[in-house]
Amino acid sequence: MLDILNYFPNLLQALEEEEKEENNRYSFESGRTLKELKRDGLALHPIKINRRSFGFADYPEVSFHYPYPIENNHFRSSCPIEIFCPGEESIKGILLYLEGKKGEIRLFAPDFPDWLEDGDTGIKLSPDSRTINIMRKALEKETIEKGNSLQTINTVESLSISKWNNPTLNEGQQNAISALLENNELGIVHGPPGTGKTTTLVEAISQWVQKGKKVLVSAPSNTAVDHIASLLPKEYSVLRIGNSVKVREDVFPLTPEGKWQNSSDLKTLKKMKIQAEQLRKMAHSYKRSFGKSEREQRSALFKEVNNIRKTIKNIQKVTEDAWFEKAQVVLGTPVAIVDQSFDYNHFDILIIDEAAQCVEPLAWAIFPFGQKIVLAGDPFQLPPTILSQKASDLGLNISILERCLQANFPLHFLPLQYRMPKNIADFSSQYFYQGKLESFKKENPSALLFYDTAGAGYDEEQGDQGMSLKNEGEAEAILKIIDQEKIEIDNLSVLSPYSGQVSHLRDVLDSKIRISTIDSYQGQEQDVIILSLVRSNEDQIIGFLKDYRRMNVAMTRAKQRLIVVGDSSTFGSDNFYAAFLDYCEKHEAYRSVWELI
Repeated sequence: MLDILNYFPNLLQALEEEEKEENNRYSFESGRTLKELKRDGLALHPIKINRRSFGFADYPEVSFHYPYPIENNHFRSSCPIEIFCPGEESIKGILLYLEGKKGEIRLFAPDFPDWLEDGDTGIKLSPDSRTINIMRKALEKETIEKGNSLQTINTVESLSISKWNNPTLNEGQQNAISALLENNELGIVHGPPGTGKTTTLVEAISQWVQKGKKVLVSAPSNTAVDHIASLLPKEYSVLRIGNSVKVREDVFPLTPEGKWQNSSDLKTLKKMKIQAEQLRKMAHSYKRSFGKSEREQRSALFKEVNNIRKTIKNIQKVTEDAWFEKAQVVLGTPVAIVDQSFDYNHFDILIIDEAAQCVEPLAWAIFPFGQKIVLAGDPFQLPPTILSQKASDLGLNISILERCLQANFPLHFLPLQYRMPKNIADFSSQYFYQGKLESFKKENPSALLFYDTAGAGYDEEQGDQGMSLKNEGEAEAILKIIDQEKIEIDNLSVLSPYSGQVSHLRDVLDSKIRISTIDSYQGQEQDVIILSLVRSNEDQIIGFLKDYRRMNVAMTRAKQRLIVVGDSSTFGSDNFYAAFLDYCEKHEAYRSVWELI
């Protein structure tokens, strides 16, 4: 069991260290210049404002354009940002989405700043103080005692299964679901790549819903939440909460925004919003310099706008409260769930998917809402992202899944993977899963290839921004491989651990090819995967290639073929990569780039 009160003080200290690191990296106040923030990929400046409007919750929203494609992973959906103009007070908000050169942000302010379109506007990442505070509160002893902690969450009755809704479930999946329904302890579903973890969770949810249970589903990413939401039976009453911008098209009707599209109150709300917008424009028609009467008139107009917005929010709240009461399944990220302020034990079941990427304090923030807890994920894929080494040393890099595995809560392993041919999957099975991961697909002699660049002079170098690595030689080799292996680009994704290489590959490969960092590709799959390892140096330095979990993700995305390009003389002395090279040679998958025409 978890001796939580003994290690929680360490986690509280770790949160302080993580907050300090965020402030040091992102804040002008720490002495960092705009030039430095732009160089490090932490600021976009200047941006061009395309459109501004008020969103569903009546927050100001801004669509913008940036002159160059964004090639780093720092700006992610729902991350906290600040919009700024040199010499003016910045405004906090969140990034709704960013694709290529276009993006959209939501401002946490009553209105747009006067300087918004002055031509010198930018956005930068902001310390995520809100999430830090949520996690800090979750670690307080009082909160844990109110939530009864994991040791005493056992009030949900044991249930048996009379009929499977999904007849295609394999024996391992059925056994996991049966154990989850019959056991009142916290349960863990360990789903390696391609084992149908989500399919298993959806069947478990269906079984609970059919027996009258209310289910809360969460995951650290909106993508994972949307994936489960899209697979739930259409006849269930489902509510997807949180940021609905850029959710999957088939999931949008499950959000409050989507449900409002069919609400009888929609016309009334639209009229009120139009009225508020007209009054707001009248207020902004006054220039910065004006007299007392103009100032009073402007103030009166803004007051009326605020009154209309309050009325709109009251109408929305009454309607949405009814939706929450009716919902059989509610889904959202941990932060979105905390925002709803549910009563403790409001739900019979709480499921956290991708729990290996969920930092422990964030999980504790939502544990009290469910009487029974289910964690699902794979501890041998990407862990939570922690900026501060001190915070990691204090345990913040240990996910809630790892913590509960250490505490020996019941584990249900899904043993059969459907994604990859056997000769791709067996290396991961042997290295990470003790040989327990079986393959539905047989071996395919051409499914696995490793192209060795040793001796070819394909040295790594700093990327264009000076903050990441690229390898132009490997990019040239990939061009030849695509041609020589006759790979259809519609069925190809090219991955690399380094954003500098991703940026370079986008310059030289066909624009139709999906090119991504490994971290951005977790949870996805493609027929053919080409992996560029980049590192090539005389000192045999391999950097964060040392995190073998990242490589496990990369090596398990391919449904048909996996082709790895790298320099064996740089990483061959590392035990993991030496084992991979031996595996490739054993399966006659070893090639040299000298063989490329």
